[in-house]
Amino acid sequence: MHARRIDSLALDNYQRAARVILANHLVTRTYPDRIALPLIRRWATELREDLAELFGYRLEVTETTARLFPIIDRLDAGKPARTVNDRLFDRRRYAYLALALAALGRAGDQVTLSELADQVAAYTGRIDGLDLAPDRAADRDAFVDAVGWLATRGALTLADGDAGGWASDPSVGEALYDIDRPVVFAIFRPPRALQHLHSVTGLLGEEANPTGQPASSDAARRVRRGLVERPVVYAEDFPPGERAVLLQERIVSEVELFTGLRAERRAEGVALIDVSGRLSDVRFPGTGTLAQVALLLVGEIADLVLDIDNPVPRRPALDDAMANLVGRLDDAIPESTMFAPLADLPFADGLDDDEDFGAPEETPEPATYPFLDYAWVGATVRDLTDRYGVTFAAQWQADVPGLTTEVVALLERLRLIQPVPGESGPEGVLILPALARYRGAVVTVRTKRAEELFVTAAETGAGMEGV
Repeated sequence: MHARRIDSLALDNYQRAARVILANHLVTRTYPDRIALPLIRRWATELREDLAELFGYRLEVTETTARLFPIIDRLDAGKPARTVNDRLFDRRRYAYLALALAALGRAGDQVTLSELADQVAAYTGRIDGLDLAPDRAADRDAFVDAVGWLATRGALTLADGDAGGWASDPSVGEALYDIDRPVVFAIFRPPRALQHLHSVTGLLGEEANPTGQPASSDAARRVRRGLVERPVVYAEDFPPGERAVLLQERIVSEVELFTGLRAERRAEGVALIDVSGRLSDVRFPGTGTLAQVALLLVGEIADLVLDIDNPVPRRPALDDAMANLVGRLDDAIPESTMFAPLADLPFADGLDDDEDFGAPEETPEPATYPFLDYAWVGATVRDLTDRYGVTFAAQWQADVPGLTTEVVALLERLRLIQPVPGESGPEGVLILPALARYRGAVVTVRTKRAEELFVTAAETGAGMEGV
């Protein structure tokens, strides 16, 4: 491992490079910033070998790009693509993005926005249920969001015009883009041809060997991957035979040394704490109404769950949520585009019903977690809004149910809770162990004095801005 041999004065610089490539997977001359690519290129050889040894990842570095090819062990619905205005991509924007990449792969050095839209519109004509009509404002907005995602990463660079003008009125607005072909080709590099996949699980990492006893090195890599890819790694995330690996001091210490992060170890699992802000895509605690309300709610939950005089009911964790996500994605695979001769068939199709693989391994009793009714969660957010709503963003003050939904989604993404679905909506939430880390939060509400609400421009050195 190169990190052990790097001089202590340079180690911080190396760890910063490791965090940048782990956080972004694609680094270009402008993304995520202009200093990232020179930093990666400075340590390219060491990073390439350490990433392969520790995680099984492959790193390709060129003059204009650095591309990390990770091995994905679990599907994660908590890392969606976002627009430049931080809105989540929907299915239409994902489709336009994929088709725009296909069109750019066949384009020259430049393309106008209208030309690219026409090519994507032609592609959508071959797909049932999808179209791009430039005369519809919603379609134009979705297409511009997809193009903006590419421009942010450097695949496209605006040479002239304005994409917003085209989105407002394509008859008078236009934009001209330079195409960076190496970036275009680096963005989408699946490990398998998608037309050969019968299931999305074909894109995941290597499976354990048929005996059910994975090699120790493979298990160690899976644990290390979990530490850098998930907010919290619980022992129950792994099969019983691999849980002991998570408890090994050496495994966690290697990730700490490589990333420069600090691990917090508990009986239930391990979390890497990112004080640098260069690896985490979501900072918590953080600023903004959602993060602040989430922290307030966590404090209320911790007070309730830790009250030994009034124990709350407990339930086992739900079945693997990834199985449900895999099912939904597999149902959406268009069979008409699959190349049957090379397609992966379901594994069950090749099994002999009479074949005996021996008795199943004995599994331990599943752990149980505190369960809170969703009505309590909603009522608590309502109470927090009544108490502290003056500090919340206006849109959330008027939409407490929406605020509750978003806060629960944030805590789920951080792996602090697990929602329990019901027949007509969420039934409640399971409280996961890492939530206890934030117990005892102290709330301080800062308010302006009356005389601070009206100050002169001379006192501020600037014109009046709204309070």
